[in-house]
Amino acid sequence: MKLPIKSTQPKLKKHQIQLIASGDLRPSANQVCWPAQKAMEATLCAAIQAEGYEVVRAHAYDTVAKHGFLDSQRKGIEVFKQIDPNAPLIIAEAVWQYSHHVLAGLTTHRGPILTVANWSGTWPGLVGMLNLNGSLTKQGVKYSTLWSEDFTDGYFKAKLHQWLTTGKCPHKTDHVKPLAKVNVPGTAHKLGEVLAAQLRRDKAIMGVFDEGCMGMFNAIIPDDLLHATGVFKERLSQSTLYHESTQVNDAEAREIRAWLEQRGMTFHTGPNDATDLTDAQILSQCKTYIAAVRIADDFGCDCIGIQYQQGLKDLLPASDLVEGTLNNRERPPVKSRDGQRVLYDGQLLTHFNEVDESAGLDSLLTQRVHEALKQPAENTLHDLRWGDWDQSGTTKQYVWVFEISGSAPPAHFIDGWAGAEGFRQPPMYFPKGGSTLRGISKPGEIVWSRIYVAGGALHMDLGRAKVIALPREETERRWQATTWQWPIMHAVTYGVTRDQMMAKHKANHVQVVYATSAKAADQCLLTKAAMAKALGIRVNLCGTKEDGKAW
Repeated sequence: MKLPIKSTQPKLKKHQIQLIASGDLRPSANQVCWPAQKAMEATLCAAIQAEGYEVVRAHAYDTVAKHGFLDSQRKGIEVFKQIDPNAPLIIAEAVWQYSHHVLAGLTTHRGPILTVANWSGTWPGLVGMLNLNGSLTKQGVKYSTLWSEDFTDGYFKAKLHQWLTTGKCPHKTDHVKPLAKVNVPGTAHKLGEVLAAQLRRDKAIMGVFDEGCMGMFNAIIPDDLLHATGVFKERLSQSTLYHESTQVNDAEAREIRAWLEQRGMTFHTGPNDATDLTDAQILSQCKTYIAAVRIADDFGCDCIGIQYQQGLKDLLPASDLVEGTLNNRERPPVKSRDGQRVLYDGQLLTHFNEVDESAGLDSLLTQRVHEALKQPAENTLHDLRWGDWDQSGTTKQYVWVFEISGSAPPAHFIDGWAGAEGFRQPPMYFPKGGSTLRGISKPGEIVWSRIYVAGGALHMDLGRAKVIALPREETERRWQATTWQWPIMHAVTYGVTRDQMMAKHKANHVQVVYATSAKAADQCLLTKAAMAKALGIRVNLCGTKEDGKAW
């Protein structure tokens, strides 16, 4: 006999809208970012109230924690027990958030769901929302999404009204074309198929240091989907990386730093370990670099991903210097423990930041395509952090800020290693400090891409863009509007507007790689598209070519 289950969930009135806010896992980040979230919610609520609706915040400000975020999966589950499962729900994001804090509740929520972010670079709210969108897409949860600078523009207001009255607010994505409708040249098609067959035949190993970093459900590729591409995970432990770093002697680590400085990298150091980048922090990072390469060699990895923030942050300085260096072909040599071999000599050891496996698979395909076409193979993910119109008068085009949280390969920078700088990671993220690997990305033609999971299958979106040079004052304005310690790329997408990108992109990250010319970049894109298709990935081309012509 089934006993009736009494619900403790209240039933909202017709014109009431529930609101929640997912936050960081780190108390320091939540406390520092709370004022921005509070201000964003006030402006958003005013826009909703102007439509004749009342906002009911589903969880209160925590006077002990000193913020109003859901900061754990357990807290999220408990809050969802207390909300109306059939009522409309908004997830408002002005900061980076851990999607697993709210994902459990969202999987069973029956009312309309809307993710919203303020168009601001101050904290990574847009990045957090895109991560949540990608996670919901992977999970198969239906949702709508919106973004705005101040929630007063006509586009936002019209779409908000549409969602409030219908439960949906779709956006146009007519910039997207399935690869099946694209005439792929025979040379690109053939090479892509050859590379795909080679990968499936010979297999590749993706070294993963502790899966599931930073609550990014969208960053985990189910094993069966990954295996179908010929790539297999080697699940590694961060404790092994930590231990191995303690086995590296100071002399070896000093050689790494000396190499970096001889190539022109500048470290901005100071005496206070709590707030400055110190020599001891850099030494520790150099040891971690050696340790990572040796562990990758131990397991025969073709690429690796270090968890980056959680776990190791309490034991070691940040892994930024390690990550960007690994992604660069010109990097300090690392010898085997017995000193008899140089490991991965003359090769990239591609690293995917934050253990984003979708970026890892993308980086592996990118490396193989670009090496086969004799194009630059250094590639990296960036956060799709923010964008703004250029205020220097250099261009009338919309310029994105692609900004990864700590490091990029110096091959991407103006002046290479000589243009690389190391600053201490912000203490709110990294109590143990550590050097970032910062630089300004050089002008040139790039291919951008993203692999994601939807409908139980792997998908890939690709597009073309260019990196432009902006005056130093404009670069500084953009750095100060985001995180100035991190590397920056000024990107202009071809045939993809700001709103089209936000409407279609299913991740917080975007993969980028340079080519030597627009023609070469087109060839690289089409070859990678063909390779991905041959591996069973569903491929879309986004936007146009450099000349504005359709694919």
